[in-house]
Amino acid sequence: MSESLQQLFDTLPQIGQVRWIGIRPARIVYVSGKTEAAELQIVDQVEAIAGKGLVGDRYASKNGKRQVTLIQWEHLAAIASMLHRDSVSPELLRRNIAVSGINLLALKNKQFKLGTATLEYTGLCEPCSAMENTFGPGGYNAVRGHGGITCRIIESGLIGLGDKLSVYTLKN
Repeated sequence: MSESLQQLFDTLPQIGQVRWIGIRPARIVYVSGKTEAAELQIVDQVEAIAGKGLVGDRYASKNGKRQVTLIQWEHLAAIASMLHRDSVSPELLRRNIAVSGINLLALKNKQFKLGTATLEYTGLCEPCSAMENTFGPGGYNAVRGHGGITCRIIESGLIGLGDKLSVYTLKN
């Protein structure tokens, strides 16, 4: 029995798990008259508000396609390897949530449950030039293809460490 390509796209029995959560209240802060990148806050749980974003995150007031960013936990090791490092911490990549056990690219055109919230894939989360500052020369290219995805919050809910990510519905 041969399955169609669409059937293969639609078959996603894996269930992911939240491994890390971070929010950034602001993009920059002023310290002694100089601008610096705002510090990311690592949390155990966050509230996701439909049409808004994560409570306490700088994107929380914007009704756009980048309300939440996810990165695949397994890609942290790939990025570290390309940078010739033992490891790369998720907060260095400035994403909101790191998830293991599921291929995030397979969520394209899908809505899914993450904790008690419902999210929708909206696109790829490409690296920015800040990766060169963070990791040094080659940082941008090390993250290319491993930057994760952007999502919109469809239904409000809580997302916590250890919560599951599973496909909820297919978009029509």
